[in-house]
Amino acid sequence: MATTRIYVDADACPVKEEIYRAAGRHGLPVSVVAGNFIRVPQHPLIERIAAGSGMDAADDWIAERAGKGDIVITSDIPLASRCVKAGAEVLAPNGKPFTESSIGMALAVRNLMTDLRSSGEITGGPKSFAPRDRSAFLSALDQTIRRLRRAQERA
Repeated sequence: MATTRIYVDADACPVKEEIYRAAGRHGLPVSVVAGNFIRVPQHPLIERIAAGSGMDAADDWIAERAGKGDIVITSDIPLASRCVKAGAEVLAPNGKPFTESSIGMALAVRNLMTDLRSSGEITGGPKSFAPRDRSAFLSALDQTIRRLRRAQERA
């Protein structure tokens, strides 16, 4: 039975400490992936990956490895789409899951906002990260881990 691995798109992830704690509680390995060097705790379950400074190097590293039974933490919608297609569970840092049924709309909205910004429209950017987002993330991560464990036990 394959072990669930948590992949973290780390460059702009506000919930890394929460991920480390949850992974430690459940005994899950974590790959913390960034373009360049990023500091992570010294722990046998936590692996630091410097994927390189190329455009989307960290995204490509994660997308090439994440699959069924794994969890990906990212706010990058194109990366989320690639990982959902590969069968991984994908969560945004605010706890919102990206699923097969939601990813198409998320990509469409992202592309629309990109087009609006490139035409000079002021769109305001994303909402700031709030304490309730951290709490929602922890709850979603814990539920996802438990759901995957049950599925692996049944397999």
